[in-house]
Amino acid sequence: MRRVLLLLLAAVATALLTTAFFYLPRAVHAEIGAYTIDISAAAAVVLLIIGLVVLYIAVRVLVGIFAFPKRWRRWRRARARRRGERAVTKALVALAAGDGAAARQESLRARRMLGDTPQTLLLAAYAARQAGQEAEAAAVYESLTRHREASFLGFRGLFQQAVGREDWDAAADLARRAEAAFPGAAWLRRERLAMALRRGAWSEALTLAGPDAPRAAYAAAAAIAAPDPAAAQRLARRALQDDPGLTVAALAYAERLRAAGKERAVARVLRAAWAANPHPDLAAFALAPLADAMARFRAAGTLVAGRAEDAESHLLLARTALEAGLIGQARHHAEAARATLHQRRVFLLLADIAGREASGEHRAAADEAQAAALRQAAMADPDPAWHCDACAAPLATWQPVCPACGVAGRVVWGAMPRISPRALDGDPAKSTALLTPR
Repeated sequence: MRRVLLLLLAAVATALLTTAFFYLPRAVHAEIGAYTIDISAAAAVVLLIIGLVVLYIAVRVLVGIFAFPKRWRRWRRARARRRGERAVTKALVALAAGDGAAARQESLRARRMLGDTPQTLLLAAYAARQAGQEAEAAAVYESLTRHREASFLGFRGLFQQAVGREDWDAAADLARRAEAAFPGAAWLRRERLAMALRRGAWSEALTLAGPDAPRAAYAAAAAIAAPDPAAAQRLARRALQDDPGLTVAALAYAERLRAAGKERAVARVLRAAWAANPHPDLAAFALAPLADAMARFRAAGTLVAGRAEDAESHLLLARTALEAGLIGQARHHAEAARATLHQRRVFLLLADIAGREASGEHRAAADEAQAAALRQAAMADPDPAWHCDACAAPLATWQPVCPACGVAGRVVWGAMPRISPRALDGDPAKSTALLTPR
């Protein structure tokens, strides 16, 4: 419809112009100074049209001359942008192919063509790192940190370099700066937690840990390391609230209470910890202030009252009874422990008891019982020990993070597994990177 209207308007305009042309005078007379011009009307119209066309061309030429520098610069920028984009593509292809030298060369060309934009800087940093130019990459990352909207990328790159050279203090500082540049990044929170575990900053790890993390282990480690007694006591109490059976947390709490002279509170904490998870270290700490053998036996009975039928309770009572000279009670509790435990320490204790019984006419029988107990000890299961139940690595003491596999909160006390669970997964190199605390 629009085209039809335009055609009608063009036809009407043509008709009007044709009519007007026929009504023009037959000649045009003009005087310019001393000159007189006589020309037909048709020729005058043609000359007018030619003059307008020439004027239009002259104006366009003049405009083009004056606009040429601007157009030239625009053309050069467009060409540089096209070349820069090709260089970016080539650099990305070289990075993917693992050709660090070519990627570095193309990234430098992209910077020349496109300037130091966040994109070209990040590409140049990656290329420099792949080419082994860590100092150059660090300088480029520093430039990125000065871009307000892309500063996180610079801090992240510097952080990765610090991790690569195992500069944990610098890595932790860069992680905090990256957090300030881009708050709430989940990746960054995980990295900061890993750095805290690396440096043994357990309080920081506790702050950064999520709800599914072994928070009790972090709190216990923080309590053990805390120089302030009040803070240590608070952290240990928090660890016990999260995991009442965590022996090291109970010991840290009891140690701070004992330093403050609160022995009744110490006894309550140790009894509750024994009821939750009997452990020889709890008994050693509870009985340490007592030198009298009978007092130690009575204190042991009080300690294990909440879980008197546990094998660990019977073993403790058997040992303290033997120290106090109560041979009969010692044998009773040792036999009760043997009913559920087939460990080396049980049979060694029975051998000690038999050795104390060897006197008079019963000496031969006692010696035979001692020898039998020693033979059984040689074939018995190994005694419990600290180990990681994620990779079965044996450890001398409890640690919040396993130094062998890097898994947190999996160091336990108990019988060592006969087969490592991680051995069933194949290559141990697939496990989490080591996070050895200092």
